[in-house]
Amino acid sequence: MGMNVGSSSGGDEPEVMMDVNTTPLIDVMLVLLVMLIITIPIQLHAVNLDMPVPSKNPTPPIEPKVVEIFIDFDGTLFWNGEQIERAVLDARMTTASQDADQPEIHIKPHKLVDYGHVAHVMATAQRIGLKKLGMVGNEQFL
Repeated sequence: MGMNVGSSSGGDEPEVMMDVNTTPLIDVMLVLLVMLIITIPIQLHAVNLDMPVPSKNPTPPIEPKVVEIFIDFDGTLFWNGEQIERAVLDARMTTASQDADQPEIHIKPHKLVDYGHVAHVMATAQRIGLKKLGMVGNEQFL
């Protein structure tokens, strides 16, 4: 059993092409691309939300009560400009935490104060249960 594989130079028969015909694949891909381009504009690029109907007499927003705690360079504490001791700070924070609408506590440290004093005030506020706590005046540290 043998097979005769002749050269293409000597025969009259055309050479057999052994490549895959990719023309139908390209046609199918072009059809899919056209379908994709046609269907994209149909999609909406908006989010529909059911918003509440505005009332005729809207209540103005209530301004939050703000307490500013300033910590001086030597660790001296000031509650809204009044110098206080640490025990008084604990008592005032406890009173503020028991209010129905807790005040915003703005901690404003001096740029030369030791971090331990600031950390003590923040830890006291967390231990007592104050939720609205923020650092004010951080632009001085830039």
